[in-house]
Amino acid sequence: MTDITETIRTEKSRTALSVQAGFLLVGLLLLLLAPFFFYPIFLMKLLCFALFACAFNLLLGYTGLLSFGHATFFGGAAYFTAYTVKAWGLPPELGILIGVAGAAFLGLVMGFFAIRRQGIYFAMITLALSQMFFFFCLQAKFTEGEDGIQSVPRGHLFGFIDLNNSTNMYYFVLAVFIIGVLIIWRFINSPFGMILKSIRENEQRAISLGYSVARYKLGAFVMSAALAGLAGAVKSIVFQFATLTDVAWQMSGEVILMTLLGGIGTLIGPLFGAGLVVALENYLATSEFPVTIITGIVFMVCVLIFRRGIIGEFYASRLGRKLGFVYRR
Repeated sequence: MTDITETIRTEKSRTALSVQAGFLLVGLLLLLLAPFFFYPIFLMKLLCFALFACAFNLLLGYTGLLSFGHATFFGGAAYFTAYTVKAWGLPPELGILIGVAGAAFLGLVMGFFAIRRQGIYFAMITLALSQMFFFFCLQAKFTEGEDGIQSVPRGHLFGFIDLNNSTNMYYFVLAVFIIGVLIIWRFINSPFGMILKSIRENEQRAISLGYSVARYKLGAFVMSAALAGLAGAVKSIVFQFATLTDVAWQMSGEVILMTLLGGIGTLIGPLFGAGLVVALENYLATSEFPVTIITGIVFMVCVLIFRRGIIGEFYASRLGRKLGFVYRR
């Protein structure tokens, strides 16, 4: 009887893996074909914000730390990349690497102070430090104040791929997006990621087992900051500018909204949430009705009906469980 039960479980597991692999392949195929049917700039914006939301979810969904200051890393990397590419004449790949390194450094400094507190105090510290960085960007000469850094050249990737071509630019952004998501997937499924989940569930228990919780939190914070910086750096190349909007507190609130709409603690949830928010902003931009009110209504409906987020509810549903998806938040 036990052997029969184990056989059934194995078959279900194989079926679930096949279904999930099928979803991934279909999704990848759609992304590859998307620029032939949709406006490439819109798609690139969606991918940048989807990666930003995934980076934020790494901290909130898998470590349990709510940051109100992630715009610092997103916008900071955008400024660093835009400045080095325009003023120093660096190729885009080097500019993006400098932006990611700058975001990681900001994450190290901000995380060093923020992880000393928990809960709402942690969130308020990140917000305060983020506002300090916002005013630094407002006053610093290299950011060009309220005008921001404009006319950033896209240049040539690796010296021969012309990023001024929208198709080339799209597939470069898609490659960066896939690499970023794979890094997050590997990170959360590593022993380090398992420890982060244990800290999220029961921090005191993790301390009693001998783990240096502060170091793990700081590591997660820096990793999240670096990946958020990657999204911001690429966005500055795509749109060819970096402005105060990228570092404003509203940007931090927007990424929180994206993550909660999709479902925290899931890899796909933030992608879906980012797509929903960006699509609403794009298609309602010409409407006389304020977009923020629409997104607010959508958020309230999701909070009331989809308490786990849209993807989180799907994972927890009977159909989701049959397909092998698991919601562990």
